[in-house]
Order: sequence, then structure tokens, then C-alpha cells
Amino acid sequence: MVQPAAPTPKNGPTPLSIVALDDDADFREYIADVLEGEGHRVRAVATPDDLYAANEDELPDLVLLDMNMGAQSGLAVLESLRARWPKLCVIVVTGYPSMDTMRETFKQDVFDYVTKPFSLEEVRSVLEDAATRLGLGGKPQDRLRQQLGRHIRLARTGRDWTLKDLSEASGVSVSQLSSIERGAHLPSLESLLSIAEALGVKPSAWLDESGF
Repeated sequence: MVQPAAPTPKNGPTPLSIVALDDDADFREYIADVLEGEGHRVRAVATPDDLYAANEDELPDLVLLDMNMGAQSGLAVLESLRARWPKLCVIVVTGYPSMDTMRETFKQDVFDYVTKPFSLEEVRSVLEDAATRLGLGGKPQDRLRQQLGRHIRLARTGRDWTLKDLSEASGVSVSQLSSIERGAHLPSLESLLSIAEALGVKPSAWLDESGF
């Protein structure tokens, strides 16, 4: 169980949209109360079908996935999530961790792994880490800025290109590219098209993967 809350920092955590799947009704109520008290919007669901329906209704920033649900297989749910929403951030929650389970979940690109019982500080740290590294939460334009920067950086480094290489290929200055990759500025449509063409990527693919 989550332990009593520690004082929230003055600036507070990044507010996130969260869907939490757990077959324990008491835990669902508790985690929803705790995280909503942190400023997050939480939909706590009891079954995998409820989880999929919640995601279809409105895709969250991340999913908290219980791995031990009696007859339901957490790994099977994770595989289904990856098939439907490949880039969705998933944080696994379990009271019975094992090395085999951890290995299998990380093969499915799980962001992190939290073991019950855990403190609010642990959950707060994992959620804020996800928000920072994946550009979750905040205004849509903030998320788009972070996600586009991340996709451009990954595509560039995947080619072993420096910023200078990409600049020469796209016609966008090194300083602009650096700012875009850091998520400090949203590229203009013209710059985005030039960067995508230089990297051999359709900008629509980046937008889809970013949830737009």
C-alpha cells in the first residue's frame, strides 16, 4: 500500500492523466485518492476490458498496470497494450516481483517497475521521471514540443549524425536544431518538413507516435 503522503513541493508534480488497472477495489480507491491529491487525473479500473475502453475513450499520459490479477495475466495485458498503443508509457506495479517477470516486462518497453508496498515518494519520483523524460503532462503544445524533439534526436542519432550533419542536410541551423531537440522550441512547419525529409521520415509518423 502507498504510505502516508509527504509534503508536496511548492511547485508540485507535473499533472498527468493516468489509468490504473488493479483488481483490488480498496487499492483502486486508495491510489486514485492519493494521486488525485497530487494533482493528477486518475481513472482506476478493475478489468483489462475496462482499461482498453478507458484508453479508447481518452488515451492517458500513462498506465499503472498491476501484474498480479488472479486469472488475468498482466503480461498478456501488457502485450495487448503494446499492440494497440506502442508508444504508451506503462509503469508496472506488483506485490510479487520476480526476475523473470521483470525481464519479460522490460522486453515490452515498460518505463519502470514499482513494487508494493511503496511510498508516495517512490511513485512521485517515477511519475515525474516519466513526465520529464517522455514529455508527458502539461499543455498539448508542450507535449508536442517535447515529443518532436525526442523523435528528431533519436532519428538523427540513429543515423550517427551530428547536429551539423543534420543542419547541412536540412538547411536548418545548428542552434535551431539544438533548441528543437531539447524541446525548447516547436519547429515551424517548413523546418519540420525539411528535417523529416533529411532524415527520411514522414512527419505524420512522428505526430502519430506523439499522440497527435
